Amino acid sequence: MVVSSLEGLSDAQKQELVASLSAVVVGSAGADVSADSLSAVATASGNSLSGAWASVFATAVSKAGSIDKYCLAPGGGGGGGGGGGGGAAAAEEAAPEEEEVEEAPPAVDMFGSGGGDGGDY
Repeated sequence: MVVSSLEGLSDAQKQELVASLSAVVVGSAGADVSADSLSAVATASGNSLSGAWASVFATAVSKAGSIDKYCLAPGGGGGGGGGGGGGAAAAEEAAPEEEEVEEAPPAVDMFGSGGGDGGDY
């Protein structure tokens, strides 16, 4: 999502954006990412940041170990999609041949319908 203005965002979205950008600024400067430093950067940029959001982002960066680990570049993920389709030839090869399967009679007559007195049923 490209954000060109904070006007269209909800208050929670603004707080999250300001907190995350403040964390990037403070962490990139090599300073300690704390709730106070995030709030100071937010205020210096003309924004406000609640103490709760500042604390959440400071804790997240701290647990990650550094801003570099917090903002890891996207990885390979779960692999790419399959290859391109092979056209009609691939569809012809993919059609399995149907085999006739002969059903075997049940090995055990569980309901006593095979004659006899029915036993314990």
